[in-house]
Amino acid sequence: MKSLHEYATYREVKSQPEAWSQALDVINASALPQAGDYDLVIFSGCGSTYYLSLAAAALYQELTGRTARGIPSSELLLNSQNILTEKKTLLVAVSRSGTTSETVKAVEMFKARGRGDVVVISNYAEALSHLGDVNLVISKGQEESIAQTRSFASMYVAATALCARMVGRDDLLSAMGKLPDLGNRLIGQYESFAKELGENVNFERFYFLGSGSRYGLACEVNLKMKEMTLTHSEPFHFLEFRHGPMSMVNENTVVVGMLSDANRAHEAKVLSEMEMLGATVASLGESDANVEFRSEVPESVRGVLYLPVLQFMAFYRSVAKGLNPDRPNNLTAVVKLDL
Repeated sequence: MKSLHEYATYREVKSQPEAWSQALDVINASALPQAGDYDLVIFSGCGSTYYLSLAAAALYQELTGRTARGIPSSELLLNSQNILTEKKTLLVAVSRSGTTSETVKAVEMFKARGRGDVVVISNYAEALSHLGDVNLVISKGQEESIAQTRSFASMYVAATALCARMVGRDDLLSAMGKLPDLGNRLIGQYESFAKELGENVNFERFYFLGSGSRYGLACEVNLKMKEMTLTHSEPFHFLEFRHGPMSMVNENTVVVGMLSDANRAHEAKVLSEMEMLGATVASLGESDANVEFRSEVPESVRGVLYLPVLQFMAFYRSVAKGLNPDRPNNLTAVVKLDL
């Protein structure tokens, strides 16, 4: 039986706070565009980085009051008439490898049509990073494993800090400096909690609930559960879960809630109701949760703290099921298409 440290995924989840720190350094050292220069910001990626784009767009609009959208790169490329307008636009293109076909082609199309400026966020200085007006490369987020963990988190920290910088919120950037130490503490404190839930193969289905900017993160951790463990898993906004999906809840269900501060009362009530229906509930939040951040970092910029424990949950479930978390079925690290 392999030891935990023989799995690249384990090492990458465990070491990710170092990549968060580099992401902050890269943002602080870069000349970045200002929110006031654009009427629309589009965040775009594929798979995990599309979910990152959903989270980042919600955060950008929250912080700036300006319109932002999270769009799959394939949609931007193939159905741009549904997305692009005459508004002055900034495209933030996100790709772990920097070579994802749809994202590279979407950026090339966007630039060829003169639609606006481009910021690239990646972990490798590959093709995509030569196309941006600003290129942000977080090399410490690079990975051996196929499923994104450290890479996603590092790029999400960069996208969060980018939003704060674009709106001139130096107070938020300063607060984000605490995140790497907080991440290390949470990993040490709650890895065993993730292991206990993940190794219970009696659970048949997982639901990840998150609203606002946390919905994109719920989509991402749901994807980790699907990729690594081949388990039925779905993401939902908190209150939407009552509108049909709760019919699937029973004693073999885990409902994970990514609690906010502002809407906690409504969100906690959903979790309580699911517990009454027999589900095992796992809550994450600043306080009064199964996983408590105790961060004192503003809610808008601490979202990355939800990730490590839930990534570990998927990792431990994969190992318990006799799967290889480093090499999920049918997947490759980079999707390259003939476009």
